[in-house]
Amino acid sequence: MITQSVTIKNPLGLHARPAKNFVQIATQFKSAVSFAKDNKTFNAKSILMVMGAGAKCGQAIELSCDGPDEQQALTALVEAIESGLGE
Repeated sequence: MITQSVTIKNPLGLHARPAKNFVQIATQFKSAVSFAKDNKTFNAKSILMVMGAGAKCGQAIELSCDGPDEQQALTALVEAIESGLGE
């Protein structure tokens, strides 16, 4: 398992559209993908969990990937978050 902290860059946080983009990226990989925020862990492949996390601009989350393509999954998600998740 590998982890990395990343700060949400999207001005509106992980609201519907960027959350959808985040989940679409996470589901492309076989690895289990989750993130932690405020001492709670969320499944990154679940739109309801991602939106329910309420991650806002400037907040740090800890991404975790575990599986055969964990490095590729982590890299893709970090790049997507740092680029604003399509917004």
